Amino acid sequence: MSAYAVLAEAIEKRYGEKRALDGFDLAVRRGTVHGLLGPNGAGKTTAVRVLATLLRFDGGRAEVAGADVARDPRRVRRRIGLTGQYAAVDQLLTGRQNLEMFGRLFHLGGKGAARRAGELLERFDLVEAADDGVGGYSGGMRRRLDLASSMILAPEVLFLDEPTTGLDPRGRGEVWSAVRELVAGGTTVLLTTQYLEEADQLASHITVIDRGRAIADDTPDGLKNRVGGDRIEVVVGEEADLAAAVKTVARVSVGEPETDGQERRVHAVVADRVAALTEVARSLQDQGIAVEDIGLRRPSLDDVFLRLTGHRTDAMEGAAA
Repeated sequence: MSAYAVLAEAIEKRYGEKRALDGFDLAVRRGTVHGLLGPNGAGKTTAVRVLATLLRFDGGRAEVAGADVARDPRRVRRRIGLTGQYAAVDQLLTGRQNLEMFGRLFHLGGKGAARRAGELLERFDLVEAADDGVGGYSGGMRRRLDLASSMILAPEVLFLDEPTTGLDPRGRGEVWSAVRELVAGGTTVLLTTQYLEEADQLASHITVIDRGRAIADDTPDGLKNRVGGDRIEVVVGEEADLAAAVKTVARVSVGEPETDGQERRVHAVVADRVAALTEVARSLQDQGIAVEDIGLRRPSLDDVFLRLTGHRTDAMEGAAA
């Protein structure tokens, strides 16, 4: 058995003159959450639809759960689950009725569908609401029910296409917990998302896609290290003290410090984080410079994404608006 649950090599997908996927490569290890990051139009959803056999591709090779996507799509479909950007459950039915309906559609029979529905309701912490109408569920509960429905046949690989879009922080946390449980049970998850915190929380490996190509592939920490090491950040109380703070930080930094005059902020990469923080704090105090904030931080996936693509994701823009 291959160590990889999903493999894509030089995948191409064209719509007329437009290349939605332009030599896209991907390798997802079994039993992991693999994040696929990119802005709208980068090719994330197209890649998922190709790998899930919903779209035919124009070039390259893809294999999912040991089956060739182009040559044996039926075998692929028997081994995967797919959850799209919006919950696909019937709000007029109860949670239990939804899962039993999906079970029957998958030919489990009445008793088999009922048994599997009960197992999934318990697994996704929906037992208390099992016989309530889905129309009264919270966003997070509907999402968990949607995940449960995609697990009727316990797929080897689950594709999650922006599963927490539109959810509040509590709902997002509920979905994250459900995903972690799935992976603990042996399912491989390919997660597309614009929420960089989501990828950081869940994924052990991340591929960044832009303009139909994978432009980076690494662990979250590996990607962050591409931006640079730990940073010291200082915010002074008075604009007049900013120049002195820059000189102080420059003595311990690797490379030139960066400044934001409007926010009275200076930050720079440092080699020895603790020693740098101690020296800067002491020196600023000795100079009588009032400091509003001082601290150390690692690069975030936001920093990585901005450095790699030259722009922010829509989710990042929305948060800043």
